[in-house]
Amino acid sequence: MDDSPLWWPVQRLIDAYRCGSLSPLEVSELAQARIAEVNPTLHAFVLPTPELARRQAAAAEEAYRNGSAGPLAGVPVSIKDAFHISGHVTTLGSLAHANDVARHDSGAVRRLRRAGAVVVGKTNVSEFCQSATTDNLLGPDTANPFDPSRTAGGSSGGAAASVASGACTLGLGSDGGGSIRIPASFCGLVGFKPTYGTIDDDRGFRAFSPFISVGPLARSVADARCLHSVLSAGGAGTADSPPGRSPYRIAWCPQPEGRPIDAGVGNAAAAAVAQLAACGHDVSLVELDVGGWEEIFGPLVLAEEGERRGHLLRGPHELTWYHRRSLMAAERLGPGVVSAARSALAQYRERVDRHFRDYDVIVTPATATTAFDLGRRPQAIDGQPVARLWGAFPFAVPFNVSGHPAVVLPAGFVDGLPAAVQLVGRHGSDNELLSLAEQLETELDVHPFARTPVGSSTP
Repeated sequence: MDDSPLWWPVQRLIDAYRCGSLSPLEVSELAQARIAEVNPTLHAFVLPTPELARRQAAAAEEAYRNGSAGPLAGVPVSIKDAFHISGHVTTLGSLAHANDVARHDSGAVRRLRRAGAVVVGKTNVSEFCQSATTDNLLGPDTANPFDPSRTAGGSSGGAAASVASGACTLGLGSDGGGSIRIPASFCGLVGFKPTYGTIDDDRGFRAFSPFISVGPLARSVADARCLHSVLSAGGAGTADSPPGRSPYRIAWCPQPEGRPIDAGVGNAAAAAVAQLAACGHDVSLVELDVGGWEEIFGPLVLAEEGERRGHLLRGPHELTWYHRRSLMAAERLGPGVVSAARSALAQYRERVDRHFRDYDVIVTPATATTAFDLGRRPQAIDGQPVARLWGAFPFAVPFNVSGHPAVVLPAGFVDGLPAAVQLVGRHGSDNELLSLAEQLETELDVHPFARTPVGSSTP
């Protein structure tokens, strides 16, 4: 790995700023140069923000001089283009908003500003965040830094590619159906979905409202924790949790709902679980009762899309095929289906929560495959046919529906592509869960970014 500060962890950057051996302005300019280098290949950014970054970097330098630096002062961060930055376009991945300039910051962006972060650009999303791959009509699909012929995942795929390519230190994402954890898994990152309802992006974009959480994409658990701490700002359920049981009681579910999984991906996750057992945790092989999430998730997501954006079917702008299909499906939804889904939601959350009477943490593979070719979702996995919609990534959404915190982290490689494991904790156990993830990260000792191929200055 070269020693560009763009690859340094957050704490090393901050230490260098504090002692004056490194300038936030210098790092800001390095970030813009790196964006220019990788973006023609990866299409991670829809809008670099060099002027904003320079202003924020200059303010960070002054803050270090006068002793008022915030916890992320001078740290380069990318912002998913589903968050508003005052004075900048928020496209939401749609031609319908390609020129819409935000009049205010959304809540997550305001917290980052207060923390002194340097916003280097806005990152690509699927249209209205409605796909687990990052493709829209604004430009080419976002590609994976480990192999640009493959997807970065979505809908926070641009955020993942920005961090995994060394264009910034941290990425701000959102996860309504795996939209942080799926691209984190595909791009060799740590991705964290906090407990539902603990972080509010007030005055922000609304979709997946019963399920969505704002969270970080980072190259280490420690860095993810830094961004999560700023986002949560002492919110409910995110303060230090009581000490967990020692050892933790861990439920290992290698194939939730019996879904097919690539053998290499499954083996990488199993090896990670073996490390947890080697650390002294009490690991039990279990079959989790998480079925039924699709009958809740689909109707509630579609009902909200229809209510908020159904008018676009009759508007002047072209829509992606998948969003048009979603809006048409929303028009066909019967009120009884939506009502039944709302009734089932609370029951589903209680059912999944019951697993935590017997276990402290649930562990699953993060996805069923590694990153697949752009525009070509797998039709079969491990010789079994799978549905296009969720076949490659069925293990994230149940915990959006249940609302539990979940973190994914790299577990190894399969044919040169990252594979990941997912840890799920009790409601409100966010920091405790991150601590366990950090222990596992240390034991696994996976170094994904010794392999990232994109760009001449990439390690």
